[in-house]
Order: sequence, then C-alpha cells, then structure tokens
Amino acid sequence: MSDWYQLQAQEVLDKLGSDRLLGLSQSEVSRRQEKYGFNKLREKPSKNPALILWEQLIAPLVLLLLAAALISVFLGDYKEAVVILIVVILNALLGFIQEYRAEKAMAALKKLAVPTVRVKREGNWQEVSAPELVVGDIVILEVGNLVSADVRLLETANLRIQESILTGEAEPVNKYPYRLGGDLALSDHRNMAYMGTQVTYGRGQAVVTATGMNTELGKIATLLQRVSSQLTPLQRHLQKLGRDLLVAAVGLVIIIFVLGLWQGQGIKLMFLTGVSMAVAAVPESLPAVVTIALALGSQRMLKRGALIRKLPAVETLGSVTVICSDKTGTLTENRMTVNVMDVIGRRLNLTSYFTNTSSWLDSRLQQPSLLQDQPQLSLLLAGSALCNDATLEADSGQSYYFHVVGDPTEGALVMAAENLGLRKVELEKSFPRVAEIPFEAERKCMTTVHQMPSSPNDLSPLLKIAWQWHHNLGAMPYIAFTKGAVDGILGICSEVWVNSQPEPLTEVWKDWIRDTNNELAAKGTRVLGIAFKPHLSSHKDGDKNLEKDLIFIGLVGMSDPIRPEVKEAVQTCINAGIRPVMITGDHPLTARHIAQELGLSVEGHILTGQELSHLSTQEIAARTASTSVYARVTPEQKLQIVQAWQNCGEIVAMTGDGVNDAPALKKADIGIAMGITGTDVAKEASDMALLDDNFATIVTAVKE
Repeated sequence: MSDWYQLQAQEVLDKLGSDRLLGLSQSEVSRRQEKYGFNKLREKPSKNPALILWEQLIAPLVLLLLAAALISVFLGDYKEAVVILIVVILNALLGFIQEYRAEKAMAALKKLAVPTVRVKREGNWQEVSAPELVVGDIVILEVGNLVSADVRLLETANLRIQESILTGEAEPVNKYPYRLGGDLALSDHRNMAYMGTQVTYGRGQAVVTATGMNTELGKIATLLQRVSSQLTPLQRHLQKLGRDLLVAAVGLVIIIFVLGLWQGQGIKLMFLTGVSMAVAAVPESLPAVVTIALALGSQRMLKRGALIRKLPAVETLGSVTVICSDKTGTLTENRMTVNVMDVIGRRLNLTSYFTNTSSWLDSRLQQPSLLQDQPQLSLLLAGSALCNDATLEADSGQSYYFHVVGDPTEGALVMAAENLGLRKVELEKSFPRVAEIPFEAERKCMTTVHQMPSSPNDLSPLLKIAWQWHHNLGAMPYIAFTKGAVDGILGICSEVWVNSQPEPLTEVWKDWIRDTNNELAAKGTRVLGIAFKPHLSSHKDGDKNLEKDLIFIGLVGMSDPIRPEVKEAVQTCINAGIRPVMITGDHPLTARHIAQELGLSVEGHILTGQELSHLSTQEIAARTASTSVYARVTPEQKLQIVQAWQNCGEIVAMTGDGVNDAPALKKADIGIAMGITGTDVAKEASDMALLDDNFATIVTAVKE
C-alpha cells in the first residue's frame, strides 16, 4: 500500500497485524523475514570489470584502429602499429575508469541504512540491526536517528524530520500522528517518516509499513538501476564517425581492388594498395587528440569552480539547450533570512540592508540604528529572539563571524536580531527564561516565559521603552512571548498592540493582519506571528494558560534569498538560446515567485507533482515546451521531465544534490551535482560537480 497516511493509526496496525503494546512475536518476525526478505536495498549485480573493458574495445572507431594496427603489422610498419595500439589502450583505460566509477552510485545509496534501531518485540524494547526490521514492527524515533524503514507515526512529541534527501526541501518537517485525507504529495505526508531521513528534534513512536526495496528510498534505488548512462553528443558523433569511416575504408579497398584487376594489375599488388589506402584513411590520432583536448578543457573548468567527473561531459556542456535546475541551494542561498518586519502602522524591509551571501553573520555589518526610533519593532524582534532555541556560535579563529546552531528558521530570527543590535546573549541575560511550552504541530506555536528586570538601568536603549510599556501594563514580574503560524496566533489573541498600547482585536484588525500575511506569503515569504502577555507568576512548563488572551505584536517574514549573481546568469542562458527550467519540492506559490524574480517564463501553467501523476508520458511531452517551472515533484517525475525534454530533441543538463535527484542526474545528458551540499549518491550519479553549488558557475562553464 502507498496510502497509509490516509488511515487512522489503529487501522494501520490492524492491517499490518501488529500490536502497539506487545509488538510482534519472534516467530512472526522470522516468518515475515522469510516471506519478504531483510530490510536491505538490493544491489544490482555489478558489471564484470572484464566486460566493461571488452565494451571499450568493441566500439566502431576502436575496431577500426585495431584493424589498422593488424594491417600495419602485416605490411611491416611496426612503428605505426605500436602507436595505434598505445592510443587504443589509453582510450580503453580511460573509458573503463569512467564506467567503473559510475557503478558506485548504488554502493553510496546503501550507506544510508541505519545500523541499529529500538524495536518492541513480545512486549519488550530491544535493539536490533536495521536489516532485521520487518513490516509491523513498532519502533522508537529519537533525535539524531536515521529512520531505518518507512513508518506510519503512532505518537509524536515535537517531532521534526529532515527529509531533504527525498523531497528537496531544506527545512525539517513537523510530524504528527493524525490521519490525513486527499491525494497528497510525498512532502505533505506529515504522519509518515521514510528510510534515510533524519530526526532533528523531538521523539516519536511508529509502526513499520515498508522495508527494503519497497521503501521510498528503495524505489529511488530501483529507478537508479533502471536508468542507463546516456552517451554524450560527442560520444555519439565519434561512434557515427567510426562506422562511417569503416564503411568508407572497406568500400575504398573494394573499389581500388576491382579497378586494379580491371586494368590488369596483380591480385597481391592491388590488395596491398587498397589496404594501405584504407589504413591511411584511419585517423589513429583522433581519440588521443579528443582526450587531450577534453582534459585541458576540464582543467580550465576546474579553475572556474566546475569539477568534471567524466571527460566527455566537457563537450556536452557546450551543447546543452535546456538546464533543469533544483531551486534550493543552487538558485537560492539555502539559508533562511528575515527580510521584512511588520507591525500595525509600520513595516521595515531588510532586503536592501543585508545583502551578504555568506551563511555566516558578520558582526561588522550590524545596523542597530534601524530600530532606534521604532520601539514597537524592537519588541517584535526581541520577542522572536527570546522565544527561540537557536544560538549563535563564534567561528573558531575569526573575531567577527558567527554561525547558527539550531533550526534554520529560528536561526534566521536570531541573525536578524543580532544584525539590528539585539544580541541574544544579552537578551537572555536581561530576560532569563523560567518556563516554556515547546512547539507542537497541532498548536503550530511555541511559548516562553521570561523574568522581567526590576529596573531598566542595565537595558539597552532599544529595550528601555519596551520595559516602560510593560511597567505601564501593571509592572508584572514576568512576560510571555509566543511565536508561530499567523492563523494559530490570531486564534489565541484578544488584543493587538497599536501605537504603544493594547486595543481589542476586532474583526477589522484580524482582516488587516490576514491580508498582510497573504500578501507576504504570495511573494514566497514564510510568515510568523509574534504575541506577548504580562504575567504575575512564572507558571509551570507546559501550562496551557500561557496561550490565552495574548496581545498580538506583529509579523516577521523570511525567505531563502536568491543568489545575487543567478538572475544575470539566467538571463545569459536565455540570450544564448538555453532554456532554464526550475524543478523544486517547494509550494507552487513559492516556486512562481522565485521564477518571476529570476526572469523565468511563468506564462504557462506551473505543473505540480500531483498534476504530473495524472498525465501520460505523451501528455507530459506535449506540455513541456510551455512549462518552465515544476513544483512538488517526486524523484520518478524528475526522471519523466528530463526524458520529456530529451524526447523533444533537447540536450538536457540536470542539477541536484539529494538522493531524490540521482535517477534524473544519471538520465540527463549531463548530470551536475552540488559539490558542497550534494549527497554521495548524487555525486556518483553525476558527470560534473559544482564546487560552489552556484547556478552561475554552470553558465561560466558553458562559456568555457
């Protein structure tokens, strides 16, 4: 089954014949292992090295060279024969090494299996080797675990899982055990966890629904095994040249031989003459010249940040007519960044202030002056940094640079606060946390309680006014901040902060806040709402009374910014006749906004994975020419998209970094993996790696 997410947890257990309290018996485990096999990815039998070498020696051009060498020996020209044989051997060794390395993709995929897992058997928790898991096993998921099989979640506690290797989405996904309805994309299966993904936060309990090759990772392995490596345009041209030369040489020998006999010449003389002319027609130096030229080209590309893994890819890159690019990390910087803060009556756009593309925070770029006359924005940002578990750590050996430790979204809030003069270390010293309610998917928010300083004397100028507001509200000793999805926050607020004082949260204000949220979301921005409330007591951890009758402060918008140089690179592609195509696991609205910013054509309909699943191969090909953006796609659909463009006669380059990209990378005329963030599986399936993970480097390499 593939629709476990549509069933209630108990229905799943019943169908799998499992008991949540007892798990499976040892005899049942043995029976299922015997019937379904072990929880392993089956590796396609590797091609025999001798066969790989043999295939290099039977290429048409190589056969022609071997024939020329034999004839040269027959004619007594041993030097010519030796030169030809050296060229043949070098060419065969080069091809052998390339294909032998390509066989490693499945080996890299198998490394994603987790060695041990906690499982309930006969009522007891025990640790077993991951390959011993069977369908129906009850397992525990904890922080740091790699998920060892496909599972349906039974219970969760603040569980978040990083699924980028399957979905391409950079941020960890919140998980919960409730039934889902409808035909959903893989990235929306919030009550499922899949083999090879990683638990980044919280814990959970789940039942195994698929093992081995039946898992989503196994399906990718199957696709990878089915996809044969494509010959590059240069290789196809050389094969055709070899066949044409072979036909021409044989034809020449026959014609010369027949004409000579017709004129009365001797059979031996005419045979030697015809063969000599045939040998002269063979370009024995061509493979060597091609190899040397490609090697020199690859060295120059390396200086431009493009590492060529397979030499023929050098020429292929210059022939590319379509570049299918992943969004996250290639077109964008793969780091969440706060770009707008909005309170009632005031909006601060930060895009033009912080344009550095580093994933590090440079403290020399701070601009605290932006908040000096905007205390309401100070309160908004202080709340978002305090209601936050991410931290900044100084880079070793650097006096200015810091990097985020923790959730990328929370890290973006801390970065913004630091850049605008609100250091989290100082905030937590002045407002120590005394209680909290952790984030939960069903609530879609998080709350922390902080002790208020008794006096504003030690506070920074940015926080003194906020302290005064709090004092005017009753001088209560504690303050609680809540952050989360805007709709969820509005549902627990009764007031809104307007012009330094609370006002009733009327429907008019709610509509204004929702409209602002929708406006920002339509631009591809992820929006969080921030609220607060003074308290007389510190409350206990988990006290749900903390999330009632709050005062809404404002909204914080963030996004993964486009790399500054990419827009120009995309335009260069278009001007050169190369069609850029964006393929992403993100929401269609986000994809449309990014595409518009880059100058990609979005006049045609953005095709989603759900729509693609209902189209035939012919229908996908028919819509290819009018589609430049694909969203929410699966690994198999990426493969279909590449194939559709190839069927239209295009030379296709495909970029990717995750396991989910590997089949399409292998299928494309040239697969381009990310050198920094790319998985081993993606790199092994590719022809080229970008050392800086930057789309603009592809364009530079094409120029080269």
